Amino acid sequence: MAADRSERHGLGVLLTTASAVAYSTAGFFTRLIHLDAWTLLFWRGIFAGLFIASFMVWQNRRGTLAGIRAIGGAGLVAAALSALATILFINAFRRTSVADVTIIFATAPFATAAIGRLWIGEREAWTTLAASTAALVGVVIMVGGAFREGRLLGDLLAFGMTLCMSLMMVIIRKHRDTPMLPAAALSAFLCSLAVSPLARPGAAAPAEFAYLALFGTTQFGLGLLLLTLGTRLISATESALISALEAPLAPAWVWLAFKETPSPATFVGGAIVMAAVSAHILAGRR
Repeated sequence: MAADRSERHGLGVLLTTASAVAYSTAGFFTRLIHLDAWTLLFWRGIFAGLFIASFMVWQNRRGTLAGIRAIGGAGLVAAALSALATILFINAFRRTSVADVTIIFATAPFATAAIGRLWIGEREAWTTLAASTAALVGVVIMVGGAFREGRLLGDLLAFGMTLCMSLMMVIIRKHRDTPMLPAAALSAFLCSLAVSPLARPGAAAPAEFAYLALFGTTQFGLGLLLLTLGTRLISATESALISALEAPLAPAWVWLAFKETPSPATFVGGAIVMAAVSAHILAGRR
């Protein structure tokens, strides 16, 4: 039994880590695709929803409809929170600095731990909380001095996104026996539906559709799919902690693709985040 739990935990860590890698490419695609936020969100949601739905049908085959009906109220709430978090996320990037969004999202492990403790009574190991604290220190170093006047709306959007993601991860953890893949697909389509009145789908040039498809399937679709699967196997706080890997990885992709050299603070802070998450994973394996 203990070995089985250890294997499930290891798989959860692996899936959530892969999710963080996928999500970390958001800045890269946002820089690559020159469309307004609403049109970007519309096509991103369409491609992500189709990707997750296709995986769901492949996995469940004849049981797909039964899985959709089984998500219940918890799945609907998780889908709504995920869709709202996505909308807030992209708009936060357009209204404040990437640094502000990063440092605010770095508080997710603490918000998730508080919600999980109060709602479902889930206690966290001191190693998880210590690693979360170290990761937050690393992000603070990365974005030191980033908070400036005139970015209040963007910062509030980032805080709302963080709260939505924390709530979603706790719900998935609490209802771990409920199939959440249909909820993940629904959240992507809900995002497109919500922004459709403001989007201009026809504004995308034919050459941009390849980038939009990759954005939707690899960054959003794959990231959400892996996060949904992984969060069911580990604690919500641990999932939020591992998601902090996005902070050092995001500037790395932009550096590799657009030759934007990260600052020394980014290297130092990123190293601390990577070390904190790696140490926690190694401690968990022991």
